[in-house]
Amino acid sequence: METPPKHAAHVLLSKAHPQPAATAIFTEKVLHKPLHLRPTSPDPSSQDARAQRRLQRLRKQEHKLRHQKPKPMSAKEKRISGIYDIPKEQQKYHIYEPLHALWVEYMWEILGMVEGQKSYVTGQSAGPKLVSADYHGAKMTVVRSRCVGMVGLEGIVVRDTKFTFQIITKKNQLKTIPKRYTVFRIEIPQRTFSEDANSAAAPDTVHGELKIEPLVFELYGSHFENRATDRATKKFKQRTFPDL
Repeated sequence: METPPKHAAHVLLSKAHPQPAATAIFTEKVLHKPLHLRPTSPDPSSQDARAQRRLQRLRKQEHKLRHQKPKPMSAKEKRISGIYDIPKEQQKYHIYEPLHALWVEYMWEILGMVEGQKSYVTGQSAGPKLVSADYHGAKMTVVRSRCVGMVGLEGIVVRDTKFTFQIITKKNQLKTIPKRYTVFRIEIPQRTFSEDANSAAAPDTVHGELKIEPLVFELYGSHFENRATDRATKKFKQRTFPDL
């Protein structure tokens, strides 16, 4: 009878080890080595559990993204995007004249000026109200400034930042004026009221209505170095600026 050929692994082990040791190693490591077989198809139950876990994970991510607040833009990103810039085609004086009319009515309301009645407004009573007012739409004139080239500029305020006023002039030019070391003049036309029918007509009366001079105020820009939204709650502190 022919003896069966030896296993290739046994032959190699016999060349490296003595015969008893080679036989022992071959029997332990090759013949008796367990062979773990993997099923050809996965278990349906485990596949369903994996799909459920993936679905739950996706739902959590979707819920987090839906309720997550968007990250605010930085000041640099806002400048690059130009979200606060006024387009050239909108830098027209006549566009903002209705805004000025709304601002005048707004000032009448906060100063307590009633239609058809005489109103007495003094600097002492109007000062705290002017300091906390919003000046978007105000018609301003620069009367004093360290920059001589800005003196005499007049226009409607279209943007009120912390340190500057941006105005549109009658020449449809956008000018940025710093508040510090600058004095601005604003004029608020007063409401008209009719004279009593029994009283004699005054020299400045036209068709029974008095011609009243507008209220004129001069504002120190250094008192307004904050945003319009912050001025409403900020307490006014009177200061002098001898360097103007």
